[in-house]
Amino acid sequence: MTTLNPTSLRASRLAGLRAALAAAGVAGCIVPRADEHLGEYVPPSAERLAWLSGFTGSAGLAIVLPDRAALFTDGRYTLQAATETDPALWERHHIQEDPPEAWLARTAPGARIGYDPMLISEAALRRFEKAGLAMVPLAPNPLDALWNDRPPPPLAPCAPHPLAFAGEDSLSKRTRLAAALAAAGEDAAILSDPAAVNWLLNIRGRDLEFTPVALGFALLFANASVQLFMAPEKLSPETRAWLGPDVTIAPPAALASALARLAGRRVRVDPSETPAWFAATLRAAGATISDSPDPSLLAKACKNPTEQEGARTAHRRDAVAVARFLAWLSRAGPTGRETECSAAAQLLAFRKTLPGFAGESFPAISGAGEHGAIIHYRAGPATDRPIRPNEAYLIDSGAQFPEGTTDITRTVWTGPDDPPPELAERATRVLAGNIALATLRFPEGVAGSHIDAIARRALWDAGLDFDHGTGHGVGSFLSVHEGPARISRQAPPIALQPGMILSDEPGFYLPGAYGIRLENLLLVQPSPSNGKPFLAFETLTLAPFARRLIIPALLDPAARAWLDAYHARVFDTVAPSLPREDRAWLATETAPLS
Repeated sequence: MTTLNPTSLRASRLAGLRAALAAAGVAGCIVPRADEHLGEYVPPSAERLAWLSGFTGSAGLAIVLPDRAALFTDGRYTLQAATETDPALWERHHIQEDPPEAWLARTAPGARIGYDPMLISEAALRRFEKAGLAMVPLAPNPLDALWNDRPPPPLAPCAPHPLAFAGEDSLSKRTRLAAALAAAGEDAAILSDPAAVNWLLNIRGRDLEFTPVALGFALLFANASVQLFMAPEKLSPETRAWLGPDVTIAPPAALASALARLAGRRVRVDPSETPAWFAATLRAAGATISDSPDPSLLAKACKNPTEQEGARTAHRRDAVAVARFLAWLSRAGPTGRETECSAAAQLLAFRKTLPGFAGESFPAISGAGEHGAIIHYRAGPATDRPIRPNEAYLIDSGAQFPEGTTDITRTVWTGPDDPPPELAERATRVLAGNIALATLRFPEGVAGSHIDAIARRALWDAGLDFDHGTGHGVGSFLSVHEGPARISRQAPPIALQPGMILSDEPGFYLPGAYGIRLENLLLVQPSPSNGKPFLAFETLTLAPFARRLIIPALLDPAARAWLDAYHARVFDTVAPSLPREDRAWLATETAPLS
């Protein structure tokens, strides 16, 4: 039996797809990195973009034409895309600087372009249509017929998420959201995001490796009842009883007939978060579409008091494993005997000792030297390399606990020699940006796009910047990336609200040399004021910043005072749970700067 090499295999797959597209009467197609829930983290059965192109990042889109194929990614994945895709087969483009619809309109003006209506939102589809392209739905997806060894969809059990962690029962949540639907004159809403479905019904699952959800869809009605579309074999009698009598269950195959029964009804469909198939099917059935955000988005993002306390608990617990890891790394780094993969495995081993640890919240980004400059780098057998003495090492990782979700990044210097002054300066500027955002007070109504520059100021002062957002929302034992709010120049105008948890992660990356990123999670809280209501951030993450990469003179007095107080809090909280050697290391690492 003949085995094709990777380049020949990718070329063969492209050729097969092109033949299928020609047979379907279209000039090309788009292949998003998405599943039918449009999620960032997808099961192996939905990794179509990786199967076709070799690109394994969590965000991207491909366009395949008869004589050209292009991959579009954002700044997090520019270097990764260049490494994983064959330039003889794939052009690479920055998705913000050269949007796919603009590229396609230039390259194939007016062409008939195929798409899978379950893998693209209506808002994204409209952008292609506005560019003058004739978009043609293709069902079934022609790529799936070519993917002979495609994994089956996941069928992990679905389980109750107890009130001790959820803080609000499902009936209360459903009643609140249903009242909003009724007030808007809507009869029902489509929930296509499994995180929304799981949050609303207080359930969790293991269909995805890093996000503890059971995959499924739901219809929420204005009378607070729900129809859940989920493989019945996932639901035990205990879970069915937990859902209660107002939640009926049907297999996903019953979705089309359920939507057909909404003829004459007004149905909310989030145009940005819901596959285009839903709106098309509802219109064909005679329903009226209400283009409005998923009603769960803000409610889920604003954690209730139980979830907020759970987040604190999760971070205190996780801090012990992170401190043990950083202490271990301070000893192991200078030896040159560890690798990116062995270090990530050691951190995971420390986390596995923690009570309630339910898995990582995303694949750890363990990048030494030049690999740290690949923003979403993932070490594996083909890329793993030693962590050498005297280089920068970046570790971005997180954990899932029933109480909450963590996400932390630290960059350290492996020693034993002192770091180059330029590296330390840039690391200190990144730290200054992290502190500036963490200490910000701001009036109600401010959105993430309004404060993104705060974290960049110290870098901008030196003519430096980073090509990713400053912060993303984080779920409560759900996805580590959660909307609707984020901190970015491209962020939607969603006002930050009490109870939201967002990351604070400025960085700097020198391709081929090193990467720096420093990330804490922040909880939005009310802040006392004398007039207009103000908000502020509570820092949840508890881990020291690498002392050898800090130049105190570059931090203003307020930043130094905050850092000293933060480090004192880290020591007081974490040290009692550490072995003696690690506790001594933490005492040195968290000592006052001056």
